[in-house]
Amino acid sequence: MQLRAPAILIAARSHGETAVIARLFTEKSGVAAAYVAGGRGRQLRPVVIPGNLVEAEIRAKSDSQLPFARLELARSRGPWLTEPLPAAAIAWTCALTASVLPERSPYPSLYRALSALLDAICNAPSARGWAPALASYEVLLLREMGYGGAKPEIAGLEQALEILRASEAPIARYLLADTRADVLAARSLLMQRLERMA
Repeated sequence: MQLRAPAILIAARSHGETAVIARLFTEKSGVAAAYVAGGRGRQLRPVVIPGNLVEAEIRAKSDSQLPFARLELARSRGPWLTEPLPAAAIAWTCALTASVLPERSPYPSLYRALSALLDAICNAPSARGWAPALASYEVLLLREMGYGGAKPEIAGLEQALEILRASEAPIARYLLADTRADVLAARSLLMQRLERMA
């Protein structure tokens, strides 16, 4: 496996003293897990943050070997992690995507939707600007995994919250049934913060 492409870093787990196992979502190759040497070091720590857009170079000698990755930061989500609502939204969308998507299966529409959603979270003046995109992303993810219907037309925050409330049960039942509870805890935190706005 040899790949060089823009990728959204959707998960990072510490490995050993300084390394990280990163899950990277690319448009054409889907999700790939890779070993990032020095991922917890001073230079790479700001790069290996879920939500960041990176330029990834991924190499493996064989299909049975965990690939190695070199990452260069293309767009940072770090400044928004100090804001409670954007931080919760970035954490939830990345955790959901990392937990649901199988490796090495391309989902170009999901990649574009997640990229646009993360941009909206970071650039909209408030959650009213990105909550409809979040609701649409959850519906799209359910549909891509075989559990959803048509794309909804979302007029504003109240309608987005209705759709988010409705999609909670299918996400928990179909997409996250075999995963750890902390993924859904990220969604609960986000919904609590969004409900306070309404």
